[in-house]
Amino acid sequence: MKTIPLANVEPKTLSSSHAIFKTVGAVIAALFTWFFIATVVNLALRAWWPHYHDAEAAFNFTFAMKLARLLLGAISSVGAGFVAAWIDNGRMRGAILTGIVLLGLFIPGHYRIWDKFPVWYHLTFLVSLFPLTLLGAALHGRTCRKTP
Repeated sequence: MKTIPLANVEPKTLSSSHAIFKTVGAVIAALFTWFFIATVVNLALRAWWPHYHDAEAAFNFTFAMKLARLLLGAISSVGAGFVAAWIDNGRMRGAILTGIVLLGLFIPGHYRIWDKFPVWYHLTFLVSLFPLTLLGAALHGRTCRKTP
């Protein structure tokens, strides 16, 4: 038996309050994911890279260590965007808000440590937060797209 779509009937949608709670939950879970991934990768860097922990304590990173830290941030941002889109049913709203919140969280911290790192490092990290979060959400959309 086929279902015939009716012109004046709206498809089943979430209530607005349910959608808001779902988006807020997506942002919270995405932020948790960002910090979880960053913590795990940072602990791995400490364990496997000689002198990394000492460099971290003194903010005296080599160029390679700075690149590793930027990669850590990139992986965390993509993961956070993926989780936001997953929880928010593929909508970009959760990932967009996650990117904005991440910027809001990290701008003050980078301002405080501005003299500890070169300008290119701060700009690379901060400028990449939002687009990499959206990339993670887009990757969710690509991996979860139904085939015809």
